[in-house]
Amino acid sequence: MSDEHRGTDRVTFSRGYDVCIMAIDGTWRRDCQLNAISDNDAVLTLEGSIQGLNLKEFFLLLSSTGLAYRRCELVRVNGSEMDIQFLKGKNKKKRSSASSKDAKTTA
Repeated sequence: MSDEHRGTDRVTFSRGYDVCIMAIDGTWRRDCQLNAISDNDAVLTLEGSIQGLNLKEFFLLLSSTGLAYRRCELVRVNGSEMDIQFLKGKNKKKRSSASSKDAKTTA
């Protein structure tokens, strides 16, 4: 990853943290270790092969129950190490239109 994306807010794990990556449609899942993470990106060490997997967009599962996750895309692969960046959510126009409706009904 480029140095401009690396900030002081990056957390590095000395032993790694057990996580999984999973396809958006749930067709594949791989165990991996989370080595470092920030608001925008993360560094993972994969256990197993990623050959044939679509890594354009996938989930990083931070909990075993799947309640904590981030949508990601692949930035770089170097052997078993993988750099990813988190994808931002789409603009929520429904919220802004809903709040404008509320303002109209209260006026």
